[in-house]
Amino acid sequence: QVQFVESGGGLVQPGGSLRLSCAASGIIFNIYAMGWYRQAPGKQRELVAGITSNGFTNYADSVKGRFTISRDNAKNTVYLQMNSLKPEDTAVYYCNALYNPKDYWGQGTQVTVSS
Repeated sequence: QVQFVESGGGLVQPGGSLRLSCAASGIIFNIYAMGWYRQAPGKQRELVAGITSNGFTNYADSVKGRFTISRDNAKNTVYLQMNSLKPEDTAVYYCNALYNPKDYWGQGTQVTVSS
């Protein structure tokens, strides 16, 4: 079955950094577009960053220049490097794998930015 193991979330001070990882199994990882989404309390889930199967990336305007998405197809893993974190980045972050019509989600990892 399809499984995602997300890691790297936690509590960090404003201006700090975190690196999220999402290791996938049960899918042909290298054909899937991968993405990181987030959902803050009382808000809708939103796309943070995406990376296609051939490495093209896109970012939400709010994280451009601070976050970097990457993938390692040999390890079936997608990463999100988050720098210069702000309190408004606080949310549950979810890994997503998309190969239409197949669409899979991770369980989420909490990121809290607070002093």
